[in-house]
Amino acid sequence: MTDLEIVFQESAATPKLDEVPLSHLSIELGHLYMEDFKAGYRRLVELFARVRPWAQAAEEVCRAQWGPKARISTCFLVDDYFSPFGSPAELVPLLQRAAAESNLVIDYLARESACASAGDVEPARLVEGRLVAEPPRQANGSRPPVTETGWLSNGERSPHALVAEAMEAVEPWRPPRQNLPNNHSIFMDVELWDAPRGERRWSCPMLAAVWQLLRLGLLRHEGQAVAVPQHPSDPLGATWQELPPVLRLRPDARPFFAYRTFSALSTRFLPIEGAVRAILDQVSVDPAVNGLAIARAADEGRALSADILDRIDYAFVNGASAPLR
Repeated sequence: MTDLEIVFQESAATPKLDEVPLSHLSIELGHLYMEDFKAGYRRLVELFARVRPWAQAAEEVCRAQWGPKARISTCFLVDDYFSPFGSPAELVPLLQRAAAESNLVIDYLARESACASAGDVEPARLVEGRLVAEPPRQANGSRPPVTETGWLSNGERSPHALVAEAMEAVEPWRPPRQNLPNNHSIFMDVELWDAPRGERRWSCPMLAAVWQLLRLGLLRHEGQAVAVPQHPSDPLGATWQELPPVLRLRPDARPFFAYRTFSALSTRFLPIEGAVRAILDQVSVDPAVNGLAIARAADEGRALSADILDRIDYAFVNGASAPLR
């Protein structure tokens, strides 16, 4: 006898994983808000003009690593989740023209609402299902799970007792503490969703975390890739819900999914992206899906970090010349 245990499993229980084409780099050129749209066409031109130098710098870094034929794609996100506005038929050509004035090309356009619901798939639910919350030290199970509270932290909160029984010793105050601090703690407690009208509404950091995982090509539903880009219909339609989750605007564009992502953002997004990284740090990406990307990079002669946070880069700039998401 040996300790080897033989397990019989139906093939249907382990669906074949879709492999997706991968660029070397995905560059986010912007994130359009209703207020930017209402400010007029010149505002859009200004936004792209601010993004251009950072996009060019990211391209140069990528080509220095992967060579002059590096595969680089660009994408743009429209906020149709928190504040729907305009119509695709009106906005998409407008965005393309404004980008062209700065010698930029938008390869892919995505709907932010698609991070919550993409056809029959709910990407945010997929990510929520892969959250592995870090238990703080001295945890006793009294804190409800994140799926109940909608809050995810990277450590231990301060104790908080509203009422103390008579003659009972009051627990002394303790500071919050990060689970894995580097000398000093940076404690974060991130709201993933709320339900103002009885229906779950995902937070901006949660949707942004989904957005990063989509761009990295790391989300699967029953083995199938999520939010695979589709060609636009003609005409584009009057509502964003009529569009696919990710729209391929250029037939010859390099792949939407990529080994690495880069986003040029205003400093006002620092808190959000800090929360995004706190969320992604507790997402257990399917090792088989992650392994596909790592193996593909190895075939091209490059090592890809197994830690997804190592594959996400930003430029945060303040002042009048700052690129805005």
